[in-house]
Amino acid sequence: MANQEPDVFYESVQKYFDIAAAHTGLPEGLLAQIKVCNAVYRMHFPVQIGNEVKVIEAYRVQHSHHRSPTKGGIRYSNHVNQEEVMALATLMTYKCAIVDVPFGGAKGGVKINPWEYTPQQLEKITRRYTTELIRLNLIGPGIDVPAPDYGTGPREMSWIYDTYRSIHVDDINAAGCVTGKPENQNGIRGRTEATGRGVFYGIREACSFADDMKKLGLTVGTQGKTMVVQGLGNVGSYSASIGQDEGGMVLVGVSEVEGAIYKKSGIDIHDLLKFRKETGSILKYPGAKSFPKERRREVLEFECDILIPAALENQIDKENAPRIKAKIIAEAANGPVTAEAQTILVEGGHMIIPDLYLNAGGVTVSYFEWLKNLSHMRFGRMDKRFNQQTNTNIINLVEELTGKKATEEQRRVIARGADEIDLVRSGLEETMIVAYHQIREIKMRKRSIKDLRTAAFVSAINKIASDYGSLGIWP
Repeated sequence: MANQEPDVFYESVQKYFDIAAAHTGLPEGLLAQIKVCNAVYRMHFPVQIGNEVKVIEAYRVQHSHHRSPTKGGIRYSNHVNQEEVMALATLMTYKCAIVDVPFGGAKGGVKINPWEYTPQQLEKITRRYTTELIRLNLIGPGIDVPAPDYGTGPREMSWIYDTYRSIHVDDINAAGCVTGKPENQNGIRGRTEATGRGVFYGIREACSFADDMKKLGLTVGTQGKTMVVQGLGNVGSYSASIGQDEGGMVLVGVSEVEGAIYKKSGIDIHDLLKFRKETGSILKYPGAKSFPKERRREVLEFECDILIPAALENQIDKENAPRIKAKIIAEAANGPVTAEAQTILVEGGHMIIPDLYLNAGGVTVSYFEWLKNLSHMRFGRMDKRFNQQTNTNIINLVEELTGKKATEEQRRVIARGADEIDLVRSGLEETMIVAYHQIREIKMRKRSIKDLRTAAFVSAINKIASDYGSLGIWP
């Protein structure tokens, strides 16, 4: 992680807001309400770990209640602090607005290093934290809906769900109290890959505009474009694998906690993940140049077309920004570029695809999971077979009219009805495409806006202001 003060992330988010707010023409009082965190909860609770009692510090921040419930992940990290959680909750509000997901923004954090605890100890901590949320009325399908974030995953979400359900035994919508659950516990197919897949859809859409690519000296489309990924967690690994497999992108550089590697001819992401699983490290990957742990941030400066920071915040700052060579910085992580670095990069002609848009795939598919939980029915159940039979009838009619027979493979591909995963991916793709076009249209229409981040903030602020208008708060 970059050497930054804890509040740099929050300050950067607020600076981005202020820059965008000046382009909206909205009243100062309304802008102040949109900007501020509505509720900040800090809690301490005891958990017995072995023979000692540990007091755990934790947070839940609800940034905005312009829509209900609020929504946001829970982070387990030693770096958790109040300003970080406030920044993440704030971003969640804007993120949801940009992709038209009807939630207010929230975020949670537990100040622990999850890798220092056994699964049994983590379960104790998670259930105790959930109990605190329930006691403070900070969780529920119509109140506040957590999800995974750094250091947490489906396992922790299943513990949260079980704890909530055991206390709210008469809540038939209990499964909607948290998203990112395992598929066999009321989760949804496609949630694990959602953020990374959304990152790819966003990059693909940004690369589809010939005028924008010409300014960067790049060709249209993702095929053949080189990428560097910082962080091989859930988001980074899926961004890399989907970019490679579906976008034809070439992975040339990767960094993780143990160091970084670079291979100009390309790295097969699946082979790299297998290598790391077997050896415990990406270092010494065959044919790649290795950089030790203390030099792992140099991955940000590797030669490439697209840089995907998918680790933590404040990774690109005013010190290393002038050395960034990538034409496109695709923010898969939250807040990887500081406000000062943003200015340097934009003035240097780089395109930044901002986090509050690009990594919204996770909350989008979380929204689909929440809808599934409230409807008590998986997607595709009602219409899959009907659509399949309709498509089969069309094939039969075409065969009858043309006298030509479709092969079994053609029938299988054309006639099949959509499964849940197909519908989730289709909904996510539509969401990311529409949101990007809205952001780009604002940037193109307002000549005073020079970057996509400011345009994205303007889009979010205007949508939230519209919600306040519908509530009769203004004008």
